[in-house]
Amino acid sequence: MSSVSRSLRPLARGASFALPLAFVMAAVSAQPVSSAPLANVVGISASSQREVPQDWLTLTLTTSRDGTEATVVQNQLRQALDAALAVARTQAAPKLLEVRTGAFGVYPRQGSNGRINGWQGTAELVLEGRDVLRITSIAGKIGSMGVGNVAFSLSRETQQALESEVQAAAIERFKSKAAEVAKAFGFEGYTLREVSVSPVEQGDRPVFARMRAASAAPMAADAPLPVEAGKSVVTITVSGSIQLR
Repeated sequence: MSSVSRSLRPLARGASFALPLAFVMAAVSAQPVSSAPLANVVGISASSQREVPQDWLTLTLTTSRDGTEATVVQNQLRQALDAALAVARTQAAPKLLEVRTGAFGVYPRQGSNGRINGWQGTAELVLEGRDVLRITSIAGKIGSMGVGNVAFSLSRETQQALESEVQAAAIERFKSKAAEVAKAFGFEGYTLREVSVSPVEQGDRPVFARMRAASAAPMAADAPLPVEAGKSVVTITVSGSIQLR
């Protein structure tokens, strides 16, 4: 056998393995892709909502200080905040009255020439919980800070319970609507193809007292702040498609 024949034999063996693979790939690519539209598929949606009274009060107390030295302003704010905390903690209770600090900062004050000519700062104390009377009463006893903001919302527990309730109602409405649509088109039933549950949409409509920090002033001792809770609307929508059968 010549040297040329011996050199061609490995190439022939390699080609014998490559041809079947190329043939299979060509056969797969030649298969037609179905573009026929789905038949008897219907998209539907259903919603459920509920309006409930807001049961969580957030009351923010605030104070401000002004001076020529940053450290002096900071110490004054800290003293006012410490005094407020000492009073608020006497009535603190989980879920009923929870106490936490809010914003705290000291910032430079600039004159007309653009140079720093002093310092000003603010400090906040946040009172929140379910016990409206306890919160508003203790706020009236804090003389070192004034009311900056009052707002109502839903507590976490109420929100979660309401979500579950409204979601279950929305799903039942979706199923009922799907059965009605199938029957109206002359089918015995349906198969669920896909479904999505929307995030909870909460529209707060609070009735509250609001006072800006600039005009905040301590309230009279033992005088609860007059506030009134509003209502929240929780809505959940279930949407998807069904296969009529």
